[in-house]
Amino acid sequence: MAKHAALKHQKKHDSSAGLREVRSAKVKSAAPALDRLIHERLRLGIISALAANESLSFSDLKSLMDTTDGNLSVHARKLEEAGYISCTKYFEGRLPKTEYKLTAAGRRALENYLSHMESLIQQMRNR
Repeated sequence: MAKHAALKHQKKHDSSAGLREVRSAKVKSAAPALDRLIHERLRLGIISALAANESLSFSDLKSLMDTTDGNLSVHARKLEEAGYISCTKYFEGRLPKTEYKLTAAGRRALENYLSHMESLIQQMRNR
């Protein structure tokens, strides 16, 4: 029983010390906040793939990202609503096609995101 109480006290002490370290790290950090919209893994993948290609079809993105139709659709819509990508729908014969392109705002957002990540990496290397 005494061991349990001691462990409980130690955990409480460790977690509060950790909080103080995190708080002071936040204060010391010169890196700006990351763009949470791009930071999500699948959305970062979409933006990156479009930055490397003039345009990609829905099928191409789905294959590259190894995801489902629904998942890709939801994340692409969020990026489109933010103005980071554009979506063009058309028919090729009788088949509907969807094509995505990175917008100028999307390219700037990606460049800012990468700068923020580089800044964080530099801070960690300088510790």
